[in-house]
Formats: sequence, structure tokens, C-alpha cells
Amino acid sequence: MTVLVAYVPTPEGDAAYAAAVDEAARRRERLVLLNTPREGAPVSTALAGEDVVRALTERAAAAGVALEVHQEAHTGDTADAVVRVAGELGASVIVIGLRRRSPVGKLLMGSTAQRILLDADRPVLAVKP
Repeated sequence: MTVLVAYVPTPEGDAAYAAAVDEAARRRERLVLLNTPREGAPVSTALAGEDVVRALTERAAAAGVALEVHQEAHTGDTADAVVRVAGELGASVIVIGLRRRSPVGKLLMGSTAQRILLDADRPVLAVKP
């Protein structure tokens, strides 16, 4: 089986990655890091650079966890991409990071984390930084 972590290079993403490495080690499963920028975006802060990916790979290896990195772009909603990839991989759990948002912010912009929690057909581990 597989632990899937939805990762963006932010404190929330780092917290999710740390929890995912621990979870993969505990379950003795491989870890798949999904870092998916929006297709067609000229610049994406969601895309982890080579140095970040190298550091994440080293952290997984130090914990004895096999890491696979997926950085393909997605169209549409990020939550849909995460849930779809989890299904394709047969992930045993999805790990996501949560950020604090005001109720008005959630109303106006929605919440990717909330969509993943509601739409996923498998356990979701949500962590805060």
C-alpha cells in the first residue's frame, strides 16, 4: 500500500510531509509525494524546486521510507486531483496540511482541505504546522 501526501512548499506542507514520513514508516509503506501545480500557470508557488525535493528525499531515506515524487500539473480543482491520485495509487491514507482561514475566507474561496476530507473514500490525516 501507499501513503499519499499532498505537498506544497509551505509550513503546512512541511507539517504534512513530516506526518506522512512518520505514517509511512509506522505502516511500512512507500510514500508518494504529490506536488501538483495548476496546468498553464506561468508561475506556481505550489511547485517544489529541485533543492526542496532533494531535501525531502533525504528526510524520507533517513527514516527508512521509500519516496516517489509526482509533480505533474493538474487542471481543475486541486482537491479533485488529490482524491483521483489517491484512488489510482490505492493509497491507504492521504496526509494533508491545514492552514487557518476565517469563516468568510472559507465561504468566498472554499477550502481544498475540506473538499479532500469530504470527497476522499479513504482515511485522511490532517495536520497543522
